Amino acid sequence: MAESNNELQVGSTVTGTVVKVDEKQVLVDIGQKSEGIIPISELSNLHVENPNDVVKDGEELTLKVKKVEDEEIILSKKMVDAEKAWEELQEKYDNNETFVTEVKEVVKGGLVVDVGLRGFIPASLVETYFVEDFSDYKNKSLEVKIVDLDKEQNRIILSHRAVIEEEQSKKKAEILESLEPGHVVEGTVQRITDFGAFVDIGGVDGLVHISELAHTHVDKVSDVLSEGDKIKVEVLSVDLDNDRISLSYKNTLPGPWSGIEERIKEGDKVKGIVKRLVNFGAFVEIEDGVEGLVHISQIANRHIGTPEEVLEVGQEITAKVLSVDEGEQRISLSIKEIELDKEKGEIEQYEREEESSSFQLGDMIGDKLDEYKQ
Repeated sequence: MAESNNELQVGSTVTGTVVKVDEKQVLVDIGQKSEGIIPISELSNLHVENPNDVVKDGEELTLKVKKVEDEEIILSKKMVDAEKAWEELQEKYDNNETFVTEVKEVVKGGLVVDVGLRGFIPASLVETYFVEDFSDYKNKSLEVKIVDLDKEQNRIILSHRAVIEEEQSKKKAEILESLEPGHVVEGTVQRITDFGAFVDIGGVDGLVHISELAHTHVDKVSDVLSEGDKIKVEVLSVDLDNDRISLSYKNTLPGPWSGIEERIKEGDKVKGIVKRLVNFGAFVEIEDGVEGLVHISQIANRHIGTPEEVLEVGQEITAKVLSVDEGEQRISLSIKEIELDKEKGEIEQYEREEESSSFQLGDMIGDKLDEYKQ
């Protein structure tokens, strides 16, 4: 409650009405013989160029008496504002409250803001990323939190970055809780590493391990993806405790077996590389990621004890397709059939040559007989 205007003392609180706004001061009627004076420096805790930006004619103000000397009464508006502001700021600080403030000045090292007092946002606490030029921030409203408050030192440090990080953390928690293994989501490749790619899937990053990039072996992540690529990925697992998301890119791509029955049919001859030898046969890669089995009984047209007797890993072979099953991802191959077909062809060729030779001999004998008859 304001004290009586007739009991003016330094530090007293008075109320008055603005009667005149000059270039460097404001005159206020506080019910005394002379009007009170608010110097421009006592109008606000922030720098003031024009008093009209702070007060208007006829406006009623609550003020502090700063000095009483002869007929001159010096008043302060900023002292009243400061006391009120410190109380409000302390409450906001204690409650970890977020609020909006306006940037008044851009200074070396950060931003000066109006919080009823002169508040400061260091450059490192403005954004989550580096800002080279802060000139666009003047008169801009920012959502902030108080990170340091010290009335004795007249220090008010605020952070816009803390608000953003808190929002991102909250959003991340919501996304993590909503994700389930098997979900397919869209994302943007943020970072490439030797072991995989980090993909932003709406505010949180998940890892696509190099083994989950393609259905075939990948030597370098950059052979498949580039930073900035927009891709679809499948969620493999979500670790809420450690904020980790494992993703797969290859699971959203057509597999090497997709459409295999259109490309490879029963009876086709195919070339391939022997990848593995097992006691019951050999696995042969005939396309990237597609292996067929040559059963031991189909390796040679003679009895063999082990595949190693005929084949070795890395060897290129030609085989005949016996069957193709896309659903089961199985292809049966035969090397023996190729050999048998070759032998059959050689026999047929021999028979054709023999038949042709017999015809030629018959013609010669017939010609001689005709000559003899003559």
